[in-house]
Amino acid sequence: MIDSHCHLDLLADKKEIQQVLLDAKSAGVQKIVVPGINEANWERIRKLSTDYDQIHYALGFHPQFLDGVTKSSLERLAQLVEEQVPEKCVAIGECGLDFYHDREGEAFQKQVLEAQITLANHCKLPVLLHCRKAHQDLAVLLKQTQPKYGGVVHGFSGSLQQAMDFVKLGLKIGVGGVITYERAKKTRATIAALPLESLLIETDAPDMPLSGYQAVLMSLK
Repeated sequence: MIDSHCHLDLLADKKEIQQVLLDAKSAGVQKIVVPGINEANWERIRKLSTDYDQIHYALGFHPQFLDGVTKSSLERLAQLVEEQVPEKCVAIGECGLDFYHDREGEAFQKQVLEAQITLANHCKLPVLLHCRKAHQDLAVLLKQTQPKYGGVVHGFSGSLQQAMDFVKLGLKIGVGGVITYERAKKTRATIAALPLESLLIETDAPDMPLSGYQAVLMSLK
């Protein structure tokens, strides 16, 4: 198995990474993809990937962390991807749209996302997409600027129709801990109805605890 989305860099200050990787391997997880958030964590996750064979990484700008992002920032992203650790940088992201609190900055979020998709297409890489309260907007944008090498909508919790809109665009649906909650009936039904080949597993650790493990998450914060 491959954990397609895990923020191991956020665990590094709380747990011994070597032990985390051993525990993961004993559970059958052979590889882990660590997504970038912004320039602040890029170098750290690159180093993790060189230190441990089990770790791969992605570089990108998360839509919630765009303060200070400029044209120069996007140019630095492109340069780092071009100079990627061989066979270790496997995607662009975590990028996407997030309108959870409000739609302020919507145009800028879309502009930065489009730039990252264009970079992914140029480098022949997939994208790791974050989407919260923005499924329709994201689907429209992806039809206009389509990721040519696929990707995954991570942490998906929308409707079956929304999921199929993304699947038809050649994307995978990221399945995380939310489906372990009995109350998440809509999401559980949606995931159960999707083609198995359209699903990827992820933990989004340490931010998406499994049902019954919330106390473990709190101990890591």
